Amino acid sequence: MTVTETDAPATDPTRVRAPQPMTAVDPPREKRRRRGGLSIQSKLLIMLLAVSVVSATIVGIIGYVSGRESLRASALDQLTTIRELRVHELETSMASLQRGVQLDSRNLSAQTASKALNAAWDELQSRELTPEQAEELEGYYAETFIPRLEERSGDAYSDTAFIPASNAGKWVQYHFTAQHDDFEDALHDDDGGDGTSFSAASTQYGDYLSRLVEQVGYEDLLMLNLDGDVVYSAYKGVDLGTNLDDGPFRDSLLADAYREVVASNSVNAVRTTDFERWIPSLNVPSYWVLSPIGNDSQITGVLAVQMSIDTVNDILTGGEQWAEQGLGQTGEVYVAGHDKLMRSISRELVEDPEQYEKDVVSAGTPPATAARAVEVAGTTLIQPVDTYSVNQALMGRTGTAVADSYLGLESIVAYSPIEVNGLNWVAVAHITTAEAFAPVADFTRNLVLSLLAIIVAVSLLSLLLAQTFTRPVRRLVEAVRRLAGGDLAVQVPAGSRDEFGDLGNAFNDMAASLRIKQDLIDEQRVENERLLHTLMPGSVAERYKQGEETIAEEHDNVSVVFAELVGFDDYARDLTGAEEIAQLNALMRGFDDAASKAGVERVRTLRGGYLASSGLIVPRVDNVRRAVEFAREMRAVVQRFNAQNGTELDLRAGVDTGTVTSGLVARTSLAYDLWGDAVNLAYRMRAATDQPGVFVSQAVRDRLREAYAFTEAGTVDLQGTTQTVWRVE
Repeated sequence: MTVTETDAPATDPTRVRAPQPMTAVDPPREKRRRRGGLSIQSKLLIMLLAVSVVSATIVGIIGYVSGRESLRASALDQLTTIRELRVHELETSMASLQRGVQLDSRNLSAQTASKALNAAWDELQSRELTPEQAEELEGYYAETFIPRLEERSGDAYSDTAFIPASNAGKWVQYHFTAQHDDFEDALHDDDGGDGTSFSAASTQYGDYLSRLVEQVGYEDLLMLNLDGDVVYSAYKGVDLGTNLDDGPFRDSLLADAYREVVASNSVNAVRTTDFERWIPSLNVPSYWVLSPIGNDSQITGVLAVQMSIDTVNDILTGGEQWAEQGLGQTGEVYVAGHDKLMRSISRELVEDPEQYEKDVVSAGTPPATAARAVEVAGTTLIQPVDTYSVNQALMGRTGTAVADSYLGLESIVAYSPIEVNGLNWVAVAHITTAEAFAPVADFTRNLVLSLLAIIVAVSLLSLLLAQTFTRPVRRLVEAVRRLAGGDLAVQVPAGSRDEFGDLGNAFNDMAASLRIKQDLIDEQRVENERLLHTLMPGSVAERYKQGEETIAEEHDNVSVVFAELVGFDDYARDLTGAEEIAQLNALMRGFDDAASKAGVERVRTLRGGYLASSGLIVPRVDNVRRAVEFAREMRAVVQRFNAQNGTELDLRAGVDTGTVTSGLVARTSLAYDLWGDAVNLAYRMRAATDQPGVFVSQAVRDRLREAYAFTEAGTVDLQGTTQTVWRVE
């Protein structure tokens, strides 16, 4: 009961409110109320307030107008700067990519590879697949590629739609493309195993070309002859062997760019295509950079490198570090094409796909389109952006505005065309006005708060000058309020040597006395808490502190260990009382340590006895194993004790598992106990034989049959039922 008694002093506010009669200092107010008109103090206060409020208001209005416009302009300038940085990085990256492809196409290795592959290609035209090989090639499309393509694109395709018409095309697709289910495996496999000069040329130059793909980061690399045939593909996709003039991809942007660079007949020509859904890459959007292979005297083919959508996304998203780049929580930079579709990924789709779908549908995007973007986790060539900013940029204009974004949110936007050879792209940076102009709102709020602070400061200064005499009283009142709120460390400065000083000193003495008493109460409470938790589990202790009279809990699947020392009485006969207790405590501490390591809960200890459970407080699926291990470890503790003290003690323990009940027994003298059939059986089993050891019930043996060796040790009767007792070896 001492636990509840210690709560009263800390929660009784009347013990720190004795100084309330100090209201006797108020008579001067009564005199002022009896005198008509305003006092000098009141007039001075009104004058000071009027001057300060008028002047502060004028300065505030001027500052608000100029500051608001400055902050708005700053937000637009920041967004414009971010757009220019992203556009410049994109333009620089694309220009660097074009120069790199130009250099690669003029490389001597590329020239010799083109000639060798072209010649080998011509030789393959005379080779035909056997009917079995042709059937295997058709099976590759029907069973592998076409199902993947249809699953990714949602469209239906013929099984033979992408099989080349030429003998050479079929030959290379059978020996290279159809032999790999995974494009990554095909990158380093340049030998078709057919003994042809084409396989020899592919093997000779494939290592150089594949390393070029890996080191530069190309999505794929194609080499074409001047007849439009794809004579090499780094990943050996279904575009290998096709013809861009009359094959299945003749209407692609790649085919158009190929014809343009060939028609130029110049090794300096380079073309970059817009994004298109490339069927050999399972309809994933990509773009191409092409340049003729050869030298100033002739060209022998075309080098085409496929670039991933990630190259553009990484630049425009800054590695998805929007906030770190000054775009806050809603800003982004994206690219759109002449068809008013996005060429990069939407930030909101990356961060919150569900919210993205809701916003774009609300802004007018067809639900099916929005759902498709979420499904493929991309907006390139999917998300329409028919907005004011995109339309202005497509007309060649650069500027800023406040307009709705493709998400339907009012935003500030900065737009401009992108200058990349062969592309009609525009860039748009936007951020919601709510976030972009948040500094304006903050500035306005701070300005208002500053005006209020000035007014308050002037008021306080006026009151301070007029009421200097009452300052000690106010300090004391504030200290009393803090003391009433529980701040026992409060002190009143004792500056004056008059009655107010004496009153402050008396208050300080009272606060110090209360603080000492509170410290004593807190120490007693901590001690009570500690004692409670040594007597019972934390959950039971909390219920007891809440005042529950009857506390009992039923627990299923709990293992019980009831152990007793063997031979301790004989050993203790030659010991004094203090020595006996010391030795017994040493054993019990060892048992407690073993229980903690095994995850077993101690219930109570007796002289020479120990009751523990596993799975009672913390449910455990392996509580039976833990209980047996704990019992075995108890015997090990006894053996170590024997070795240290030259004794011959041992331990007899019973282990059972089942349903038990735990709770508090009695009220005036608390005792936490455990009872039930499992406890009774554990108790009875440890007495089934005079021999020391660990004895378990049939239920425990059945649970641990595979983990331990058991021997039958006898039987015990429990409620008229004979139970077999097993000894753990």
